[in-house]
Amino acid sequence: MKTDKIAIIQQEQISSLNISPTECIKWVEEGFKMKDLAQMPPKPSVHPQGEDFMTTMPCLLPEQNGHKRFGIKVVNRIEGQIPALSSVIYLYDAKTGHLLAMMDGDWITAMRTGAVATLAARLFQKKGVDTYSIMGLGNIARATAMCLIADHQDKSITIRLLRYKDQAEQFIERFGYATNVNFEIIDDKKEFISKADVVFSCVTVATELLFPDDALFKKGITVIPVHVRGFQNCDLFFDKVFGDDTGQIRNWKYFPKFRQYDEIHHVLLGENPGRTNQDERIISYNYGLGLHDIVYASKIYDLINVEECDSFFFSIQDKKLWV
Repeated sequence: MKTDKIAIIQQEQISSLNISPTECIKWVEEGFKMKDLAQMPPKPSVHPQGEDFMTTMPCLLPEQNGHKRFGIKVVNRIEGQIPALSSVIYLYDAKTGHLLAMMDGDWITAMRTGAVATLAARLFQKKGVDTYSIMGLGNIARATAMCLIADHQDKSITIRLLRYKDQAEQFIERFGYATNVNFEIIDDKKEFISKADVVFSCVTVATELLFPDDALFKKGITVIPVHVRGFQNCDLFFDKVFGDDTGQIRNWKYFPKFRQYDEIHHVLLGENPGRTNQDERIISYNYGLGLHDIVYASKIYDLINVEECDSFFFSIQDKKLWV
């Protein structure tokens, strides 16, 4: 019997790497481009109570730089938990089957989600857009704004925020460093959506349609529901729908009624033109890929000095166990 040393990679070690939002966008783009080579079954979820969930997200990455890795993220949202959304990632050497690390997944979840949303906006927005609208101003919205601002570092943009309690003011204070951004706070929901060119919805729970009046969505709009809820009316009349993985959304109620549908990575690979005119209404559903979580985890494992991380030892059987 032999013993493996397994790294415990905490949020503090990940933060010390100072991974930039620009790098985060590059990593999700890289992940999308390898999607056809990875093995990633649709993620199963269980629902302990109410809107709570526990989800497992497995993915086997294609071999790169001599490494072949498998990982699984376990993510849960529990009402009353602080934070409500939390996750842990287990990273394995797929050639040996040995566990390499247990990793805090909260930063990875937030930043890969914000990076995917920003990449979707870059791909599907109409030409000349310099104004972005964000609703649901929690941590995922902040991650999205970080990536969006970094993606426009050489350009001035406007970010419109739908007011909720005092979160808009806190949001603006958080991004006081960004000299290329003008913030606007919008009080009226109809004004917010009817004047939007690109909408990021980071609302975590939506039990009904957020904007049931279809006429509020102007031509050329791009809608990115980060948590995928609240915009199902758009499924029936938007010109194009893009998703991160068909297996995760094929059973949605209106999937058979999408006018045109494709996966986002086909646009990145040049196999689909994406937006083809300025009037198309496009919605991009990015339900979250374990692929991106494991790409991030693998890169962080390679960047970090695992000898400086906490660890534990696990005995590995090296001969057949008879019971």
